[in-house]
Amino acid sequence: MIYVWTKSLHLLFVIAWMAAVFYLPRILVNVAEAGEQAAVRERLLLMGRRLYKFGHVMFGLLLLFGMLLWLGYRLSPEAWPLVVSGGWLHAKLTLVAGLFAYYVFTARWMKRAAAGGALPGSTALRWFNELPIFLALGAIYLVIGKPF
Repeated sequence: MIYVWTKSLHLLFVIAWMAAVFYLPRILVNVAEAGEQAAVRERLLLMGRRLYKFGHVMFGLLLLFGMLLWLGYRLSPEAWPLVVSGGWLHAKLTLVAGLFAYYVFTARWMKRAAAGGALPGSTALRWFNELPIFLALGAIYLVIGKPF
């Protein structure tokens, strides 16, 4: 029963963090398109800061519950039916680390914009916005398929 709750909470926090990962760059696109509209720009930057903080909390919680899953498996493998053999877990964690780096990089651009720095154009930011889809798809495939 504890295993199911731990896994459920881990998945919930993964979903919440991924929402932040997907939406933060979209806010950047809107900042770039706001131009000289100071009120709109400030509101978007405030939203970005709050979303970034929320995402960090969600990432911390997903990491905590992920570690509990791993620790539970290590302490009592028969009670925690996790499949951790093979390299799929390492590959998934590498993709998650890439997503986290993407998230932090996006926040740096947000801080640059708040300080009055230049951002790439909105078209480039739209392409940048699509990048986490591929990393997330790879992680999902590895978790479901466990191909190696």
